[in-house]
Amino acid sequence: MQAVLQAPSYDKAPSVYKGIFRWIFSTDHKKIAILYLVSVITMFLVGMTLGFLIRLELIAPDPTIVSAKAYNTLFTLHGVIMIFLFIIPGIPAIFGNFFLPIQIGAEDVAFPRINLLTWYLYVLGGLVAISSLFFGGAPDTGWTFYAPYSVMTNTNVTLAVLGAFILGMSSILTGVNFITTVHRLRAPGMTWGKLPLFVWALYSTAWIQVLATPVVGITLLLVILERVFQVGIFNPALGGDVLLYQHLFWIYSHPAVYIMILPAFGVISEIVATFSKKPVFGYYSMVAALLSIAFVGYLVWGHHMFTSGMADFARVFFSFLTFFVAVPTGIKMFNWLATLYKGSIEFKAPMLFVLSSMFLFAIGGLTGLFLAMLSVNIHVHDTTFVVAHFHYTMFGGLGFTLFAGLHYWFPKMFGRMYSEKLAKIAWLIMFVGFNILYFPMFLMGWQGMPRRYYDYLPQFHPYHLVSTIGSWILVTGIILMVGNLIYAYFRGKEAPQDPWGGATLEWRIPSPPPALNFVGEVPVPKAPYDFSKVEK
Repeated sequence: MQAVLQAPSYDKAPSVYKGIFRWIFSTDHKKIAILYLVSVITMFLVGMTLGFLIRLELIAPDPTIVSAKAYNTLFTLHGVIMIFLFIIPGIPAIFGNFFLPIQIGAEDVAFPRINLLTWYLYVLGGLVAISSLFFGGAPDTGWTFYAPYSVMTNTNVTLAVLGAFILGMSSILTGVNFITTVHRLRAPGMTWGKLPLFVWALYSTAWIQVLATPVVGITLLLVILERVFQVGIFNPALGGDVLLYQHLFWIYSHPAVYIMILPAFGVISEIVATFSKKPVFGYYSMVAALLSIAFVGYLVWGHHMFTSGMADFARVFFSFLTFFVAVPTGIKMFNWLATLYKGSIEFKAPMLFVLSSMFLFAIGGLTGLFLAMLSVNIHVHDTTFVVAHFHYTMFGGLGFTLFAGLHYWFPKMFGRMYSEKLAKIAWLIMFVGFNILYFPMFLMGWQGMPRRYYDYLPQFHPYHLVSTIGSWILVTGIILMVGNLIYAYFRGKEAPQDPWGGATLEWRIPSPPPALNFVGEVPVPKAPYDFSKVEK
């Protein structure tokens, strides 16, 4: 018999607090999720602005708007903000916090106060990282902080690294909270076979957060230790080993790719099922694929280091495993397509964002197989081909999915409906702009255009010009999307309880949800994605 532990019944919004303090001192998982939403989207807009400036600098050869040093700072902070402050925390911190307890029939997460602490750590880590701009010179190492340069540069790498370390603590605590919540707070009758796939995705991700994040935390502390005390750990001039840093960094950072993308897979599963009015095809194979991706993700970090001087056997081994990890990802893609087959598909804004994310992620995944091949990897390593692959995978696969989830759950979170027409227009502009921005990078990368270069040969100018124009289109779509949602929050029509005809538990409670999700009632779980009993 399943043991169900009820979460502590903390006062969700103590009456002694007014205004903003009712939010920043609340332990209600829904309020914390909205705090994360505001923080993450703000950081995304900051990172987007830095990326926009990078593309503006590269519109033509020779210097245009910034110096070479400022350019290095721009792409370093762009990477740090987008990876550590947007992509990694985005879906788990926002939608995981808001909907994981509701989807399993719980009133809150297992540790509400620790949940609030994770947001404090997130904000603190972000402020510490950004403060490096104003104290001692912003870092110029790239978001990977590669040694030995990161331990030798005179810029303020220490603050940026410390900020990333604090953000890692937030990620670990979130993972512990989610694992405990899924194990201990499921409603009676909510068996493992009835969990929505979004919950399974968060559960798989949480294990990676708990097991992999400490590795990079220790690595970042070692960078600080070496910079402050000149201990020879990574710097060869002091007797250190520069490859040691790469191994330690990628042992975390490749599983971190799945911290980024696994929650997106869960969101895609929810939206594809809802807008095709069919159960997800191959539920148990989808669960197995999520868990196997999380497991195999620990074993493929070496494909980032094919040009670093590894043994031939190690390179072949990591190349094989990289191809192997594509198998469960392919299973998920084909299962989503099988779910769509003969479904009653509705092309609402969330569905359009999801279909485009599947398309863009497929391009990113297929080009990832190019990079898994040793001969091709040597040819395109450290070129814009890698930049394009990474953005198609992360921004195309995760970013568009996060926007899909935002449109899907916005009526439930805020009780307001946005303009469907404007949402579709914004999606189209973003989709077109994204491909114009990033696809030329594949072409010029294949021809040898290095990434992170401040200047370039005239032969690459047409590609850079088209790419920069694409950034203008993409930013226009993002601004329109954000404006539409902000307007809906203040002036949107009142949302019904279930505007999409969803089948999971969050669509069986009012919009927005009350402080106590189920108002003291014990929800009765049913088979996942059972649309036969959805009220019309």
